Amino acid sequence: MLSEQTRTIVKSTAPVLAEHGKTITTVFYSNMFEAHPELLNIFNQANQKQGRQQTALANTVYAAAVHIDNLEAILPAVVQIANKHVSLGVKAEHYPIVGEYLLKAIKEVLGDAATDDVINAWAEAYGVIADVFISIENGMYEKSETQENGWSFFKDFTIARKVKESENITSFYLKPADGKNVPSYEAGQYITVRLAIPGEEFLFNRQYSLSQASRPDEFRISVKREADNDPNGMVSVYLHEHMNEGDRIEVSAPAGEFVLDTKRDTPVAFVSGGVGITPMMSMFETVATQTPERPVSFLHAARNETLHAFDKDVQKYAAAMDNAKYKTLYSDEPQGYITRDILEDMVDASGEVYVCGPVPFMEKMISELRALGMSDEQIHYEFFGPAVALQSV
Repeated sequence: MLSEQTRTIVKSTAPVLAEHGKTITTVFYSNMFEAHPELLNIFNQANQKQGRQQTALANTVYAAAVHIDNLEAILPAVVQIANKHVSLGVKAEHYPIVGEYLLKAIKEVLGDAATDDVINAWAEAYGVIADVFISIENGMYEKSETQENGWSFFKDFTIARKVKESENITSFYLKPADGKNVPSYEAGQYITVRLAIPGEEFLFNRQYSLSQASRPDEFRISVKREADNDPNGMVSVYLHEHMNEGDRIEVSAPAGEFVLDTKRDTPVAFVSGGVGITPMMSMFETVATQTPERPVSFLHAARNETLHAFDKDVQKYAAAMDNAKYKTLYSDEPQGYITRDILEDMVDASGEVYVCGPVPFMEKMISELRALGMSDEQIHYEFFGPAVALQSV
């Protein structure tokens, strides 16, 4: 339990963190990586270069300060971040390192305002918050390791098949190199792939949604090839251009909280944009095979037909279901965007809806769904990259 003095001090510093949080976390990461470059094997370097990781951490620290009296209020965010940590192989031993350099960064940025009382209060608060993360993550690791065909951290897989789905999306079918089966997973979960790219000093980690319903013998990820000059492009380009059938790749166990609720029989809709279709494929196939009588809609936005992955697959599943609707809009064509009228026609507002795609796309879709009368409890969404809050939700 935190002392009353600590809670008071931490809450009083929340406005300062709101103002200087990005600066603090930028200094934090710079100093920590200089002292512990081995941690670059865990952190997404593209997110670092774009400042996304710094923003995500600043948001998390600020949320902890605001809710220090009731940390349960941020538990959903903690669980989401913990899933990402477990997928990346973050360990309990990393937390003291993070704490040390976070406190040093607060002191460096705030200067004289970071009195001994402030630093001591944040040290105590960080210890409590770190313990929460460690406890949750240890439970996740144990669950991953003890489930049938499970493991912790990373395991060698082989690329069994490589299939081009569209002009810029390719699927990789992955099987354990030891010949064993894979653990079952929930529709919507993701895995991390870890690569050693020739000429690069550190390992690269990227998280990709599992893009088919759970199968006993394989995983499938479907990767969008980013532009050569995009910081996020290094891994996707390497996968597309250099990784082939028979090659080895390291894979983490499935993780993630953005999952289909298979216990419901109410109408469900999937709304995706671009490569955001990947977790929807896992969810849609799961509905098609487990509860084909469930009313379901699939609404997808892409730039054009050449960039539209899985069209024939969705059509095949929809044709075999009792009550399925499917519609695609291409933004390169006139009136090629998902409007409120289209959502009203395709989405049953009494049911559930899952949204995935670029952040601006999701902000628009969630806003329109709310305007149709859907509650936050009915709208489920996921976004790529660090756990940063959507600006308009």
